[in-house]
Amino acid sequence: MASRKRIVVLGSTGSIGTQTLDVARRHPDKLEVVALAAGTRASELLAQAREFGVRHLAVGDERLAREPVAGELRDVILSEGREAAAVEGSRAASADERSEPSLGFGPQAVADLVQLPEADIVVNALVGAAGLRASYETLRAGKVLALANKESLVVGGDLIMPLAAEPGRLMPIDSEHGAIYQCLLGEDPREVTRLWVTASGGPFRGRTREELAHITPAQALAHPTWNMGAKISIDSSTLMNKGLEVIEAHHLFAMPYDRIAVVVQPQSAIHSMVEFSDGSVKAHLGTTDMRIPIQFALSYPERWDAPVEPLDFRQLGSLEFAAPDEDTFRCLALARHAGDVGGTLPCVMNAANEVAVAAFLAEEGTYLGIAECVEAVMDAHERDGVQPVESLEQLEHLDAWSRAEARTWIETKGWG
Repeated sequence: MASRKRIVVLGSTGSIGTQTLDVARRHPDKLEVVALAAGTRASELLAQAREFGVRHLAVGDERLAREPVAGELRDVILSEGREAAAVEGSRAASADERSEPSLGFGPQAVADLVQLPEADIVVNALVGAAGLRASYETLRAGKVLALANKESLVVGGDLIMPLAAEPGRLMPIDSEHGAIYQCLLGEDPREVTRLWVTASGGPFRGRTREELAHITPAQALAHPTWNMGAKISIDSSTLMNKGLEVIEAHHLFAMPYDRIAVVVQPQSAIHSMVEFSDGSVKAHLGTTDMRIPIQFALSYPERWDAPVEPLDFRQLGSLEFAAPDEDTFRCLALARHAGDVGGTLPCVMNAANEVAVAAFLAEEGTYLGIAECVEAVMDAHERDGVQPVESLEQLEHLDAWSRAEARTWIETKGWG
């Protein structure tokens, strides 16, 4: 039997992380979970560590190192370490294959998990710009990066993609990019004329700006077809999520922005399409379940048994298509502009959006104010001068600047 792929899951208690573990649960003969990281949900991380026998854990929130759960996490990894040693016995793995059990707290501890010698694949499901360094270090360490962290490419695509030149080194987990990746298999990239990135349109498709003026967080979180985390659900409703995906597609597939189109497909049955020079179009269709793209990213170049019931086209009914309303949903246009300008502008846009979304979720800001805040911070950066992307440190500095600018703008406007 072929050896199991050994995976690290960063963001294991979030939506993508828990679904990744479900894929591992369904394929214990093919996948071994060797490390887990969570932001704040230490109790859930503890349960996952016990179930999967994990010996390496990290918690992003350093304050939890002083809580009782820290002792429980330590007990689990030490227990698993003793059991592993007992099982290995005389055939114990060498030190460079299996390291000593570890438990860390803070962002650096999370990023350090990608260096584990026993890891083959790192699933980066961290939320926000915090995932960029982990993606960068994963590729530098020679691991396969299964990427669900959009911001890694939006903010640092110029740094990430040169490290991912070898086929199969960077596997996208986004349903849209996973779909495009599969449509391109066996094709000549020179014959691709357009990438069609599909969008559900979110919960407010068809509404006017006036109708969006008093939207609440609860309304914006109610996505019609996908079950996602809070931040990405808000981004989906504003179409910022689609803007981020356009920038990702530009980096992943080396495609000019004028050949990347967004089309609203409300049923979310078509996950994206690729158009070729002869007029042919390949579309990737399937059930709206993230376990499908997650599993493909982990199984590639193989395909394993489906983790969900396949789509029954006899029950699907109709497929609808429409152009996105970029005048009402300004975030998509802002993201396109950031991508066109390039350099450090996408970094600034992304950070401002994270602050504005957090303010809205905390009921400290308005729904339409998200785009207004992002645009104001982008304008300020363009006045100062957009720079070429040169280093992680440069991006981290600008990320901090953008967040401070966004908070100042929010306070000045007196949201809420």
